[in-house]
Amino acid sequence: MPHTGLSFGRLAILHKMAKYMSLGSRELSPEDLQKVMSTIDIPTCPAAVGDAMKEGQKDEPNLSRLADIISADAGMTAAALKLANSPLFGSSGPVSSARKAVERLGTKNVLCVVVASALRASITGLPAAWVEQFWKRTMTLALVSSMLAKRQYGISADAAYTYALFHDAAIPLMMRRYPDYGSLLEKCRTEHLDLSEAEEQYFPCSHPVVGSLLVRNWGLPPILGQAIRFHHDKEAYDLPEGTLPGGALSLIAVTQVAEHLLSEMLDDDFEGDNALFERALDFLGLSGDDVDEARQRAATAIESAAS
Repeated sequence: MPHTGLSFGRLAILHKMAKYMSLGSRELSPEDLQKVMSTIDIPTCPAAVGDAMKEGQKDEPNLSRLADIISADAGMTAAALKLANSPLFGSSGPVSSARKAVERLGTKNVLCVVVASALRASITGLPAAWVEQFWKRTMTLALVSSMLAKRQYGISADAAYTYALFHDAAIPLMMRRYPDYGSLLEKCRTEHLDLSEAEEQYFPCSHPVVGSLLVRNWGLPPILGQAIRFHHDKEAYDLPEGTLPGGALSLIAVTQVAEHLLSEMLDDDFEGDNALFERALDFLGLSGDDVDEARQRAATAIESAAS
């Protein structure tokens, strides 16, 4: 194994376990799943999220009930008001109550707010500055992804939003569990290494696997877990439908484009896979003009996230 300069404990044992849990194996056995679940603490779905999803998925959701659920949580209320009053929705003047925010946003967007707020609240035990930076970028990416999805036939904007929120949500869980994970993140950032491949070398699980289990724990649609499971797979665009359904691949593609554009506009250190970006453009049928238009939409999302 090449020397990395990182002082990881029990390196040989973890490497052996990582090979066992490799994403390249495609399928995880029940034993694999149990190993991951016993290795890392995966948050359970908060009761408020379950209540909101149950109400929101009814044929005729009760907006008053949804507003009551949001009003009972200060974080959810603040998030709903911020989105409702953002440039994306706030053209009709400001709203100041959860009920008015729910009416303006609509059921699907409200559920996105509920899930996002609860996910943010689950990120604990880490430096506040790191969490703030991670979450700000995550929220902005979710907005950009959803805006791109709206321009694509057959891709749900709210599914794209939720997928973008969760596709890297296991990174804080990994950081909280493994003391050396922050060093690995920095190494991947500075040396432009693939994070998932690096995780496979040094840890008994990877963030795509843990992330797919997180959305399963939260009762979110299976398609989100499938997309998260393969979002770093270099062969994703060549996998058969039975392994990675087209709907899941669409979510991956939209978010890969969004990540690329966001990195350009923020001039940050994110280094995506250019080959996968090109495959995503081809999969979505996006031309150069389409990408330019998407940049403008991304700018709107960044403005919204900053407001």
